Amino acid sequence: MLQDKDRIFLNLYGFHDAGLSGARVRGAWDNTKALIEKGHDWIIGEVKKSGLRGRGGAGFPTGLKWSFMPKDDPRPSYLVINADESEPGSCKDREILRHDPHLLIEGALLASFAMRAHTCYIYFRGEFIREREAFQRAVDEAYEARLIGQGNVHGWDLDLFVHHGAGAYICGEETALLESLEGRKGQPRLKPPFPAGCGLYGAPTTVNNVESIAVVPDILRRGGSWFAKLGKANNTGTKLFQISGHVEQPCVVEEEMAIPLRELIEKHAGGVRGGWDNLLTVIPGGSSVACLPTDVCGEITMDFDALSAAKSGLGTAAVIVMDKSTDIVKAIARISYFYKHESCGQCTPCREGTGWMWRVMERMAQGRAQKSEIDLLLKVSKQVEGQTICALGDAAAWPVQGLIRNFRHVIEERIDSYQAKSKSAQGDMDRAEFIEAAE
Repeated sequence: MLQDKDRIFLNLYGFHDAGLSGARVRGAWDNTKALIEKGHDWIIGEVKKSGLRGRGGAGFPTGLKWSFMPKDDPRPSYLVINADESEPGSCKDREILRHDPHLLIEGALLASFAMRAHTCYIYFRGEFIREREAFQRAVDEAYEARLIGQGNVHGWDLDLFVHHGAGAYICGEETALLESLEGRKGQPRLKPPFPAGCGLYGAPTTVNNVESIAVVPDILRRGGSWFAKLGKANNTGTKLFQISGHVEQPCVVEEEMAIPLRELIEKHAGGVRGGWDNLLTVIPGGSSVACLPTDVCGEITMDFDALSAAKSGLGTAAVIVMDKSTDIVKAIARISYFYKHESCGQCTPCREGTGWMWRVMERMAQGRAQKSEIDLLLKVSKQVEGQTICALGDAAAWPVQGLIRNFRHVIEERIDSYQAKSKSAQGDMDRAEFIEAAE
């Protein structure tokens, strides 16, 4: 259980002033210059010591990622912050952007300094209109107070630009985001080269999630060892969890990493609608990860390693709860449609495979399939997984794999029921034809 003294996001629900004066009352921009004066390597070292892993879904160690940036390169370096929060179920970054924007702006300054970058771009999801407006007000405040910009009070020049996307899920992938920033169609790039070697405008670039950057000021002020003591080994610190679906009180909450899933749901979301025994399944990390069976949900902890071992993932920690009223086959079919719709079409396995999986899932949701097609669907999902430039192919395959692994019996019962009804209807037709002929 996270204690109040260890919370980072003190205005998560917008009860207080989101502006500069309110942020300063909560501790933002407190002697930031002293942190900068400790040097580039000290900041990267503290972030490494903290054990912070990227909060955008992949979970790559943040300090290690920063250390890949070249130190003596004639090209300019860039920090790009990914605010394209398009994963279904995920809604944490928008709360930071609306209610605690100065945490992110200060984090951007410190991270940019650590990586020797003088320019930072923040890429907003196309649907985040009000969030962008709120964040732009905070950026304007920071410029006016000379906290950022040229010749600012901290001694490290930083220009911060807000870029508004057009609402494409694929632009949440870091290289597709860079393509979009450069004015081209948002399609992922082949790697290598990685962004640290050749990113935005062909220059060294690091792309980080909003939450990953927003926690940096607190880590540096309190020390990396403080952050590392929260959670558990290799899964340290605090995390914003988003709980939606069939719960009494959907919410976004800051908690310790590795909190038990059941405790998270019952303590913060009021429990499953109809009680824990009414639970059917939970998708623990946004729609791109596999669902969990109820017996696992009662024991699992919310961290990268435990969920990976359970053949799912923490992702963005977007917890989607489904009770027994859910048609789980239809729900996964709807998720399959989303990924089919959002595929950029660049890779054949994704372009063709996502559409094929969706069409089969639609038939299975109705029962209009053969049982042999279940294994065929699983086989095709494996042929899509890991065969594409970016992870969208994986994101389309994993929910289907989780459905088959945990709810194969539901699909089979649906097929049996449909076939029984078809035979009954055919029998009625045959009898009607016999009576008509006899008459």
